[in-house]
Amino acid sequence: MGFRVLELFSGIGGMHYAFKYAQLEGEIVAAMDINTVANAVYAHNYGHNFVKTRNIQSLSVKEVGKLQANMLLMSPPCQPHTRQGLQKDTEDKRSDALTHICGLIPECQNLQYILMENVKGFEISQARNQFIEALERSEFHWREFILTPTQFNVPNTRYRYYCIARKGADFPFAGSKIWEAMPGGIAQNQNLSQISEIVEENVSSDFLVPDDVLTKRVLVMDIIHPAQSRSMCFTKGYTHYTEGTGSAYTPLSEEESHRIFELVKEIDTNNHDDVKSEKILEQRLDLLHQVKLRYFTPREVARLMSFPEDFEFPPETTNRQKYRLLGNSINVKVVGELIKLLTIK
Repeated sequence: MGFRVLELFSGIGGMHYAFKYAQLEGEIVAAMDINTVANAVYAHNYGHNFVKTRNIQSLSVKEVGKLQANMLLMSPPCQPHTRQGLQKDTEDKRSDALTHICGLIPECQNLQYILMENVKGFEISQARNQFIEALERSEFHWREFILTPTQFNVPNTRYRYYCIARKGADFPFAGSKIWEAMPGGIAQNQNLSQISEIVEENVSSDFLVPDDVLTKRVLVMDIIHPAQSRSMCFTKGYTHYTEGTGSAYTPLSEEESHRIFELVKEIDTNNHDDVKSEKILEQRLDLLHQVKLRYFTPREVARLMSFPEDFEFPPETTNRQKYRLLGNSINVKVVGELIKLLTIK
């Protein structure tokens, strides 16, 4: 029998794409998420047969048994373990679903393989201890990782916690530590792709950074140039908040944009007054317009998350929804490589 995969907190189907990336024999038997917008995207790409709008806490041992699922792929809510989420850990209601799954794992005899992704910081949480205890009660062998896509030739920084677990044969590499690289150098030490390889052509002016953001916040933005091989982690707040939510893109070279920003700084230095004259403000804004600064498009963000080109959003999905959904998703290539490692003999 091939792998029969249960995908929980399935979002827009990142785990499904990762399973396909790993090229293993098997099928997704069910995908479950409470987010109806995410489920519509999943169904648009894979049909309505897979995805169910479900509160994970209603999932029963009997239902998992009926599905004959032998592999569990999941990315539970990260908010209980982030600064923005106040790090309430297991006291956060959003941790209840993972607590429920930890109760199911020892009862689901068919489960042989588990992969879980979460935010960096999960490794020091009470929820992590609860999860590991459930694995040990069920006699799983397990390994933990903190990895980022830049280790897999993807020019995007997104450090995430991963745990892979399986019954039967132990893994052929050491436990008792958190791996910060793939064992044996798998998928590492490659040349990073340049950002120019993922950018779209003829991008709509709708994606230009608005004037009010250019005027007030441009100097704190992370700006990426075509020849660079990096970008910041994209979060669900991308384009809505300026700082720490993802990078912006300019088609100019680093030297060209640096020259323009030096001129902007010169204007700022020579005009200390809190209220600059209208003419000065216009000069400053005209200079900033020359940078042609824009947000990465949802397609470009999807590429940086290693989603394939045939991944699509339904026509009714707004850009704001697309960014939120991508910000909550996984990097397909990183998880795909871990699924390979999970099932290695």
